[in-house]
Amino acid sequence: MTIDSPERAALTVTSLRKTFEAENAPVRALRGVDLTVESGEFVAVMGPSGCGKSTLLNLVAGLDVPDEGTITVAGELVTGRTEDELARMRRKHMGIVFQFFNLLEGMTVLENVVLPSVIAGRRRKMAETRARDLLDLLGIGDKASSVPGVLSGGQRQRLAIARALANEPTLLLADEPTGALDSAGGAEIIELLRRLHNGGQTIILVTHDPAVAQAAGRIVRMRDGRVVTSDPASASASAAASGMI
Repeated sequence: MTIDSPERAALTVTSLRKTFEAENAPVRALRGVDLTVESGEFVAVMGPSGCGKSTLLNLVAGLDVPDEGTITVAGELVTGRTEDELARMRRKHMGIVFQFFNLLEGMTVLENVVLPSVIAGRRRKMAETRARDLLDLLGIGDKASSVPGVLSGGQRQRLAIARALANEPTLLLADEPTGALDSAGGAEIIELLRRLHNGGQTIILVTHDPAVAQAAGRIVRMRDGRVVTSDPASASASAAASGMI
């Protein structure tokens, strides 16, 4: 698992702006966002629907392009790159976990995890060894030869996380990873993210659920395309309890 030098932030976002064209009027999704995430941090990004949190995650992942501002991951500039360069950046630095899993149903569990490493140029034997280690770590090693369709929701999300970790990413980016799960499955994923963080993985989690956000070390709250607060999770919980936020 990659842990960056402590002298260099895992992520630096500066003056990020993004506007989407809409039928009635342009939607200003991000209005000058600044954010730094240190190596080994677990940061939850919260806010009401439409506040810009998923847009921020997509821009960090290189899945969309900002109108203004810069994004740097492990000292490498994400902004201003071609599509091919962004794809290479994602393979090198980013593991992405989506709400609805996005698994390849025609492949086995093991093949789903192996594929990103093979695409990145790792030898298949090494990729399979890494994949089996991850599946064991995440508690689904016995499902390696199964297809994703026979897994429970929690197991499917564990598989999605294993796939995201295949290339030892600088950042694990999770967009509402418990949103499609029941409470038991969601609790499993929260505990798993805690374990990964304790092992040194840098995690940025987008969620609307305060209980999920409390798994993080820091909570960044967004409103109307801006960061409005950034506090340790314990302080954020105290403020919420007292009605301050």
